[in-house]
Amino acid sequence: MTSTTGRTRPRTRRAWLQIFLVGLTLWVASVVITLLTANPNLVPTLILLGSFLVPVTFVAWAFERWKDQHVTAELIVTAFVLGGLLGVLGAAVLEAYILAPSPLLFVGVGLIEEAVKLGALVLVTRHLQRRHARDGFVLGAAVGFGFAAFETAGYAFNALLTVRGLSLTGLVDTELVRGVLTPFGHGLWTAILGGVLFREARDGRFRFTVALLGMYLWVSLLHALWDYSHSIALALTFLFTGSSWQYRLLSMGYMPSPTTEQVQVFTALSVGLLAVLSLVGVATLRATWRKTRRQELNAVVLR
Repeated sequence: MTSTTGRTRPRTRRAWLQIFLVGLTLWVASVVITLLTANPNLVPTLILLGSFLVPVTFVAWAFERWKDQHVTAELIVTAFVLGGLLGVLGAAVLEAYILAPSPLLFVGVGLIEEAVKLGALVLVTRHLQRRHARDGFVLGAAVGFGFAAFETAGYAFNALLTVRGLSLTGLVDTELVRGVLTPFGHGLWTAILGGVLFREARDGRFRFTVALLGMYLWVSLLHALWDYSHSIALALTFLFTGSSWQYRLLSMGYMPSPTTEQVQVFTALSVGLLAVLSLVGVATLRATWRKTRRQELNAVVLR
């Protein structure tokens, strides 16, 4: 947009914050109005707003912070919507036909979901003429957050449906919890993979190198541990605070009911495990970013 003097107006800074505040206001208004009117027609609006608010905000923040002429708004939207949707659909098909209930279930989930998101990123960005690692971080985050948004919508819908009818409380609780955790999950993991994918590209072509394979296995492990955190926290709770009657039930294949104190221990352990995994993920992103920047600077010097 240009002014009367012919100069281009500077782009509004912190658009991501405006997106978040407006979206949060609309989501709260939707919750309140749905409660007051008991109108089920508002439920889809509530699901979409709550599921997409945080992912869209973080993608807008990443785009605003690291944008360049090659990563356009159109490409970001394509990566978010098309990449995220392809990832969700691909993961659903593969998990349905490959995985079976077992102690290693979440290992398979991590490997499959990180693979399909990486594949979706390759598909969406295959026509890019120039591939810089910085672009890979941003576009990877867009695909990952798109995946998270569609996945959260599914979880919110499932939380809404109960044997007693529609549960608005369950829907809101699910969106709140996943909204808080979203920045440290799919978006973070795929941003890391995207940065390495673009860093390893040569002459406009993607290369599947040992470095990319190693990072793929690492983020898949973080993904699996994230999904296992509930089970790990429960096992540690009974290990540290269990009584003899609970151990007997466990040995017989039954899950004992936790005491009030054990519920508190379990909650603390669950939050602690997720916090540790979040810190490890952020540390991995920072280390990958710094290594990438060093390599780019060295390449410039060698020229």
